Amino acid sequence: MSDVPEVKPPVVTPVRVVIALCLFAPFVAMLWVGSYSKTDPTFIGIPFFYWYQMLWVLISTALTVIAYQLWQRDQRARTTPKGGPEA
Repeated sequence: MSDVPEVKPPVVTPVRVVIALCLFAPFVAMLWVGSYSKTDPTFIGIPFFYWYQMLWVLISTALTVIAYQLWQRDQRARTTPKGGPEA
């Protein structure tokens, strides 16, 4: 046994901050109703209120996929030994 304590990577990393922002942004956008509670501009006859929300469905999907990919990469980096895979 060694007297040297095991050094663990930090819990809050820049990648995890980006992941949190990707997951938090849609909530902020949808809860700030005053920013989109209007009818103009219309898009192919659809009032702004409706097409803005539908646009955020697509944006939220993309941000969730990005967050998932970043999380998977972060988890692989945490489980891989620092010296790389040994043969």
